[in-house]
Parts: sequence; C-alpha cells; structure tokens
Amino acid sequence: MMRSQLSTRTPGLALMAGFFCLGFAMEAAAIVGAPLTPVSVAGVARRTTRRVVVASAATTSAATTSAATASAASANAAAQSAQASAAQAQSASQASAAQAQAAQAQAQAAQAAAARPAGAPAIGTVVSALPAGCVSAPKGGVEYQNCGGVYYRAAFQGNNLVYVVEAP
Repeated sequence: MMRSQLSTRTPGLALMAGFFCLGFAMEAAAIVGAPLTPVSVAGVARRTTRRVVVASAATTSAATTSAATASAASANAAAQSAQASAAQAQSASQASAAQAQAAQAQAQAAQAAAARPAGAPAIGTVVSALPAGCVSAPKGGVEYQNCGGVYYRAAFQGNNLVYVVEAP
C-alpha cells in the first residue's frame, strides 16, 4: 500500500495564476490510505459495516413498529366503535330531551294564552296609549303595567313614548 503525506501552508500573499490573492490557510495534512480517510480500505469496511448494522436495526424496528401499529389500530377501531355507539346513545337522549323541552314550551305557551284575556293584543304589539285601569308591576328591575292580565313595557320609538305588549 502506498502512503503519501501532503502538507501545505499558505500565509500572506500568494501568486496564483497571475493574480494576487490575500489569504490565510490552515495546515492541510492528509495521509492517503490511513484508516479514517475516505479512500482507505479500512474506512470503506468500517462504513459498510455501519450501514449494514443501521439497515438491519431499521428493518427490525420497522417490523416491531408495524406490529405495534397494527395492534394500536385494532384497539383504536374498537375505541372508535364504542365512541360511536356512545355518541348515538347520547344523540338519542338529546333528541328525547329536546322533544320534552318542546312539549314543555308548548304547554307554557298554551297556559299563557289561556291566562290572557280574550281580545288582548298579541305579544310584541306596540300601542301608543295604555287602556284604563292599569297597575304598576315591577319584575326583575323592569317596570311593567298590568292592564287586566296583559303586561305592557314602556319604550321609546323615536321621540314618542309607546308601550310594548310583553309576556307575563
């Protein structure tokens, strides 16, 4: 095996191909054929062994990972099916709760309509004057006027005072 040693040092000003270059270079030393150089037989053997070990470790790890992934996927599928059935049961219970709530709201509306006197204005109607015989009825910090079972709330429409029919 042939070994040669190269060593160069170029401080300061150097003449290269007719041009002046100012540069400082570190000492460059390489022994061709030494075990850690790229072209040595020992370096090639070392890199080949490393590549084989890394490739076999990657293959083993990939096989282990795929087995773990498969078992995790089956567990995930079981969890998703359980979650889907729980969501379906929850949506069914929500639907029945919504139906019960709607029935309760209808019952309250029917009760409010029955409590209102016949010929009373619809809720949300705006009137400019109150009928006779109204009594003040404050509720929740808001002043209402109770006129024979119909409740009115004072409001302004522009510069005019009006009364809006409210639910009791």
